[in-house]
Amino acid sequence: MVLLLSLLCFLCLVGPVLGQDMPYEEYMAQIQACPKECRCPPNFPRAVYCDNKGLKSIPKIPPYTWYLYLQNNLIEEMSADSLHNATELRWLNINRNKITTEGVKEGVLNAMSHLAHLYMDDNLLSSVPSPLPASLEHLRLSRNRISKIPAGVFNGLEKLNLLDLQGNKLLDDDVTEVSLKGLNSLVQINLAKNQLSRMPLGLPPSTTQLFLDGNNIDKIPSGYFKGLPKVAFLRLNHNKLGSSGVPKNVFNVSSILDLQLSHNQLTEVPLIPSGLEHLHLDHNRIGNVSGSNVCPVDLETLDDSVNESIPRLRYLRLDGNAIKPPIPRDVILCFRLLRSIVI
Repeated sequence: MVLLLSLLCFLCLVGPVLGQDMPYEEYMAQIQACPKECRCPPNFPRAVYCDNKGLKSIPKIPPYTWYLYLQNNLIEEMSADSLHNATELRWLNINRNKITTEGVKEGVLNAMSHLAHLYMDDNLLSSVPSPLPASLEHLRLSRNRISKIPAGVFNGLEKLNLLDLQGNKLLDDDVTEVSLKGLNSLVQINLAKNQLSRMPLGLPPSTTQLFLDGNNIDKIPSGYFKGLPKVAFLRLNHNKLGSSGVPKNVFNVSSILDLQLSHNQLTEVPLIPSGLEHLHLDHNRIGNVSGSNVCPVDLETLDDSVNESIPRLRYLRLDGNAIKPPIPRDVILCFRLLRSIVI
């Protein structure tokens, strides 16, 4: 009876795995090869959990691992020996360790030909690691010490759609058309909290989300966004933008939905595109706002109806400026879809 119950329990664990097209032989090899420092759930055998263990090196990984969690350790090196069996990896989280650029041994990442998600936040990298696998979709390298993007490092990464480089030491000359070449499918790029003093050059036209908070940017070139026809979410909070450095029509781009310019030095409200839905202008030096200056359409052409031609703004934040309530009537008349105004 005990034997029968044990068999039933085993089948309950293995059954779902076999249903996920993992052969029994692979399942057993995976479970048996689980490192003693790690945890390999029998009902999720393709995942190996080695996080929060105080590890100083990567243990040898079982051969059929898809998801590997190594965050919150003391690991200094990614060696070919320890990751020899990791060629099937889809997801690697090695955040919050002590890995340097020299510690990423040559070819170790490129050998992971199925890897889609690579998370290396909060390490000691001084350069974007290379070579990277062509399968990569998300690359997170925030809060390292990166001051260099090697030329050609993104060539061949046709699937990469998210690149997070926030909290590093990148200068203007490090973010160029040459260094970003190959990012043909990029959707989101995060360059917040670096050392940029100008808008980055060479961003691919596929860019939809551009995050530049916490830099030293003081001007935006006229026509800058003509090369970014899909940009919808733009964050430039905590920079040094004054109204003299922001051409009046620079944000007049139909694709922009969310524009954040908080904690700058603006004295005027820039022209608001008709399709914009969220605008953050808090903590600037704006003294007044009027519909005649900021409305993207002629106020005299507006009637009482709500149609496709009216501006789409729904959220407006103006607190932390010198503006005194109430909001002028012509502003409300122009942006009649507004649901929230913070002043």
